[in-house]
Amino acid sequence: MSKSPIISTPDQQERKSKRSLWGMLLKIIVPLVVSVGLCYILFAKQDFGEMVRIVRTECDYSWIAYGLVLNIGALWFRALRWRLQLQAIGVRPTLGTLFLSFCGTYAVNLVFPRLGELWRTGYIAQDQHAPFDSIFGSMVSDRLADTLTVGLLTALTFAVSGPELMSYLGQGEGGMMSLLMSPWLWIAAVCGCALCAEVWYLCRRKPWMQKLIAFGRGLWDGFIAILRMRGKGLWLLYTLGLWVCYFSSLYLAFHAFPATEQVLARSGVEVVLVCFVLSSLSMAVPSQGGIGPWQWAVMFGLGLYAAGVPELTEGYAATFANMVMGSQTVLFILLGLMAFGVITLRNRRVNRKK
Repeated sequence: MSKSPIISTPDQQERKSKRSLWGMLLKIIVPLVVSVGLCYILFAKQDFGEMVRIVRTECDYSWIAYGLVLNIGALWFRALRWRLQLQAIGVRPTLGTLFLSFCGTYAVNLVFPRLGELWRTGYIAQDQHAPFDSIFGSMVSDRLADTLTVGLLTALTFAVSGPELMSYLGQGEGGMMSLLMSPWLWIAAVCGCALCAEVWYLCRRKPWMQKLIAFGRGLWDGFIAILRMRGKGLWLLYTLGLWVCYFSSLYLAFHAFPATEQVLARSGVEVVLVCFVLSSLSMAVPSQGGIGPWQWAVMFGLGLYAAGVPELTEGYAATFANMVMGSQTVLFILLGLMAFGVITLRNRRVNRKK
């Protein structure tokens, strides 16, 4: 005897719709509030007239432009690297398609933080008629590679500028290091893991859990593709290439302003490395494309090396950070518009052929 389909009541549908709406609002509003709040704090004490004067009279835009070219190069390296991972699971999109997907990802993240990666996964899955979960797993491994790279860079920076970074993390009461050393944090982590294990054991035969397990298997297949793919040496080379592009972009930006160029001359590449790592870590804060946290991180990094450079005031550092972040944001908006325009034209051609 076949089971009759379960029909949701109007009240259930309304509650589900409200939960979905609240979920979307939280994903959009919380990062937006973070970005707006940090930007307000950032600009509240600044003299806009002075910032405009510094940009108009002291900024050498050619260095900013060179850095933007390197940002485009980083996207190209990302496309090359992800293509290797996708080929390992039997998905073979063109390099141009992957490049467009990354351009669109950065643009989507400016509006809907953290949703750009989901859009990229869905776009490639639809374009290649491939399983979403496998593509998603490949995307997760791609992002994990970036996380590990930032971790290695952070370790290198601690080796070079340990005391300065420790002042950033804070060892006093309420600091991050104090939090990490707290036994309550680790007790909570153990309890959380035990709770997850108990839920899995009790619900492992439930239909929804079986679907979740099946999705997890597809996710795992895409995730470990990096271990069995061909061209691991190329993958490492592409990873090195994209992070060299990002670092070099910030390094070139230091030459765009006299005060930051003077700091670079006094402290060497160390100041760029510290600012680069701090700004990379700041991207973990939910915000529109890193706007707000990124500037704060760069300003703090510059502040660690501002002694002996009287021109490098807090306002000057804010001007530098806003100029660099602003130019990158404009670039990603333009690249995103270009990507969505090309994708739309492609879809129209496909529909005409049908």
